Amino acid sequence: MRAWQVEAHGEPRDVLRLVDVDRPAPGPGQVLVRALAVAANFPDVLLARGEYQVRPALPFVPGIELCGEVVATGDGVGHLAPGQRVVGSRIGVLAEYAVLDAALVFPAPEQLSDAEAAALYVGHQTGHFGLHRRARIQPGETLLVHAAAGGVGTAAVQLGKAAGAQVIGVVGNAAKVEVARAAGADVVVDRSAEDFVEVVGEATGGRGADVVYDPVGGESFDRSTRCVAFEGRIVVVGFAGGVIQTMRPSHALLKNYAVLGLYWGLYAERRPDLVAATHRELTRLAAEGLVRPVVRQVAPFEQAADAIQQLADGTTVGRVVIAVA
Repeated sequence: MRAWQVEAHGEPRDVLRLVDVDRPAPGPGQVLVRALAVAANFPDVLLARGEYQVRPALPFVPGIELCGEVVATGDGVGHLAPGQRVVGSRIGVLAEYAVLDAALVFPAPEQLSDAEAAALYVGHQTGHFGLHRRARIQPGETLLVHAAAGGVGTAAVQLGKAAGAQVIGVVGNAAKVEVARAAGADVVVDRSAEDFVEVVGEATGGRGADVVYDPVGGESFDRSTRCVAFEGRIVVVGFAGGVIQTMRPSHALLKNYAVLGLYWGLYAERRPDLVAATHRELTRLAAEGLVRPVVRQVAPFEQAADAIQQLADGTTVGRVVIAVA
């Protein structure tokens, strides 16, 4: 089969190679899936650079979420069958076939295309865990979402609206405003022309944002502490801006807000039951038309390296998906 491999650490376009490798076989508790579509994620960029939390030995296959068709199952797998369309996640799915742990493979929502289903898993799971399990968002609260036109951000916007929140989205330039607004944001801030701290204050009557969803870090986090509400919650999802901020516990004490970390992969490792329950909830929301991954680009399999490089360069909006079959 064909697979993309990271052969050295560096920028995705420079270190990814399309190679021929043996097709894997499922072991006990595993399933072999023929990939239909693989969603590109910023962790793929970090994996290529050697900067992700997990550092696989070189060479390795990147890609962390897919939609595919079950080909074969290992011993002890009773809930999946050959021919079933599924979604799944693990490092190593940017290939024509992938072996996954069956406990983290679920039926693909019927309402979603292959590309949309591939993009549902990690981004929307992360958003749901961040907003509901970590921040305990409530109807009527105000949610501030950074990078609201990106893949992670549009997922959070949709989930915030589904939870009954007022959503304020922050985007990087004027071209991205309509993407965030189409995802459901009530107010969109172009940070190249406006101060989101002032906009949040105006939109909330000076109260501030009850929940901040931050996949950017750095200055976005620092300035969010200036507009977070009393007893607000800042959910730290990542550092796509390239700067890891330094927290000031004294400031959190003085303003009575909480800073909550979220690494979704730890739930997949330690609480797969919660991942399964969240997938059922996301499937319900998709069936009701409340969530739908914003897929803005579908790239051919042969152009996967270029597609992931676009994420690295920060030139994408919505989700980028790689069509495999």
